[in-house]
Amino acid sequence: MSDANSAGGIARTERFLSATPQRVFEAFEQPEQIARWWGPDGFTNTFELFEFKPGGRWVFVMHGPNGINYPNESVFREIVPESRVVIEHVVQPLFTLTVTLTAQGDGTHLTWVQKFDDPGFLEKVMHIIGPANEQNLDRLQTVLGGGTH
Repeated sequence: MSDANSAGGIARTERFLSATPQRVFEAFEQPEQIARWWGPDGFTNTFELFEFKPGGRWVFVMHGPNGINYPNESVFREIVPESRVVIEHVVQPLFTLTVTLTAQGDGTHLTWVQKFDDPGFLEKVMHIIGPANEQNLDRLQTVLGGGTH
């Protein structure tokens, strides 16, 4: 389920994943796993640097299905094993992504909140952000072993 509050510059997506918080966290911390699911459908990634630690840098290129390359750079601001990951995207568009993992039965409730520095930017692209985030989480579920993508 995706929701956007363009006035506050916040895009929020929630999902129940059929995997433990430990397993979901591993899909974030292991570069060979996150490279398989990060981004919307049809995107692939080439990582230059992946320092999964507070203050660590993440530099990569997302390759779009249209043949366009999208350079990305982020900094891991907070990492709480099996619970929370905060990533600051330090190139345009500027935003902070906070991912929260909560055990729920045999699975995990994931909350994905993007706070954009420029609420006007989100307003212009929220019709893309919601579906893209849902596709991203569909791909994560597939990597975790419970999806069809």
